[in-house]
Amino acid sequence: MRIFTVLPQRHWRDVGPAAAAAEAVGFDALMTVELGHDPLAPLALAALATERAELTPSVVVAFPRSPTVLAQQAWDIHANSGGRLVLGLGSQVKGHNERRFGIGWTAPAPRMRDYVGALRAVWRAWETRGRLDFDSPHYKLSLMTPDFSPEPTGLSMVPVTVAAVGEAMLRVAGQVGDGVRLHPLCSRAYLEQVGLPQMMEGMRRSGRSRLNFDVHGGGFVCTGPDQATVAAEMEKARRRIGFYGSTRTYLPILALHGLEELGARLHRMSVEGQWDRMAAEVPDDAVRIFAACGTYDELPAAIERRFGGVADSIDLRFPAGIAPGLAGELVRDIQRIPHTFAGFNTDW
Repeated sequence: MRIFTVLPQRHWRDVGPAAAAAEAVGFDALMTVELGHDPLAPLALAALATERAELTPSVVVAFPRSPTVLAQQAWDIHANSGGRLVLGLGSQVKGHNERRFGIGWTAPAPRMRDYVGALRAVWRAWETRGRLDFDSPHYKLSLMTPDFSPEPTGLSMVPVTVAAVGEAMLRVAGQVGDGVRLHPLCSRAYLEQVGLPQMMEGMRRSGRSRLNFDVHGGGFVCTGPDQATVAAEMEKARRRIGFYGSTRTYLPILALHGLEELGARLHRMSVEGQWDRMAAEVPDDAVRIFAACGTYDELPAAIERRFGGVADSIDLRFPAGIAPGLAGELVRDIQRIPHTFAGFNTDW
């Protein structure tokens, strides 16, 4: 199993040392998130401080960004890292697109399919020096002059992974993506019963192979040197489950486990602004549905039970203070868990 870890983003001077240390421990990929800070700039800094690790935003919110603008940002990071960027894309929900980013909303799954196609059309025009001619319902691109085209890289195309929760987006991820970024509020049962069948249907439609498709995440990892630390990490997961569970988009995941009333209650609390009270509504059993929990001694087995056989890669953030040697041992133990993904197929 491949292991990702998250880079610092607030202070850029912290990025290079953190990236180098994570690569030395043995992490397969270094990840950023799009929350309060830009997810791409730290990856550029990490590219200069590392040699091997994959670099990936998980995820960049796609629709507020022009495909051509994002294609250029991704191109430069990919080129300057020797081909190590994997571009994670997400649609975000309607309210954030309309009210936070100020853009119109359309059905996200077909729009994401067109967005990925537009990115690849731009990259192909740059690498081959061919004509840009992409015409879809959402994006029409036909102008790319030499002065606005970067130099060909000689590298493989940037892999693109798609964040997905609902069935339509899961099919799109399988159809056009090189992988999927599953939401943290995703259980093993939801992945087995809903996620994987829908992604496989998407792959069937486009003739893509599961061997070249990275299934990433779908849950939390709560660990530490002792049970008290594990309990503290579970509290962090509990808060996030409460926050995510208040969004009606994720109700089908809760419903699969008979937690519809919890979802409805959390949504009412969000409308009433009771954000600080949501975590108390989430029971321990619900936390364990969505998280692999265990001390360092228990961690590899807990991750294998929670993710083994269904996911190819996961996020792992160790509590502060762990010795690098111990972190490296744990990473290597988890990497021994078998997975299906064999590598991206991103030839031009």
